[in-house]
Amino acid sequence: MSTTNSIVLGGGCFWCVEAVMKPLEGVTRVVSGYANGHVANPTYREVCTGRTGHNEVVEVTFDPGVISLHDLLVVFFTTHDPTTLNRQGGDRGTQYRSGVYYTSDEQRESAESVKSDLEAESIFSDPIVTEIVPLETFYPAEDYHQDYYARNPAQPYCQAVIAPKVSKLRAMYLDKLAA
Repeated sequence: MSTTNSIVLGGGCFWCVEAVMKPLEGVTRVVSGYANGHVANPTYREVCTGRTGHNEVVEVTFDPGVISLHDLLVVFFTTHDPTTLNRQGGDRGTQYRSGVYYTSDEQRESAESVKSDLEAESIFSDPIVTEIVPLETFYPAEDYHQDYYARNPAQPYCQAVIAPKVSKLRAMYLDKLAA
């Protein structure tokens, strides 16, 4: 009998991270949302101000019998820029910080191990600044943010920012994509 696990990841705009995580074989659900802020039930407008403390994130539910947490985290770290503080491309502010929000020691250890391995391999020219901290709160984003890229592939932001990340995913991890 198969079980699932979930982890919350932030790598800039949640639309980007969602579009990269959804096609992975073994990923059963991806929910865009907001994590670790100090305002209960924040709205997108509130989070965009950068004053709520939240990060735009995705909650990724996956079957560890199909894709390991380690492999999921390697994909996460290598499909966004984990070396820029509070920024991904043109998206700037604390709400776009790179983060792994864990709910167990196993998740924390795996995230720290992947980060350490990537730094040792000099995958990036700058140090990884991804925060690896406990998940305190998670609030799903408004419905119009869910499956955004799939529902709006021709939107200019999707074409300019998300499509290249999905192309990178396909180029680097074709063997990890669902059929």
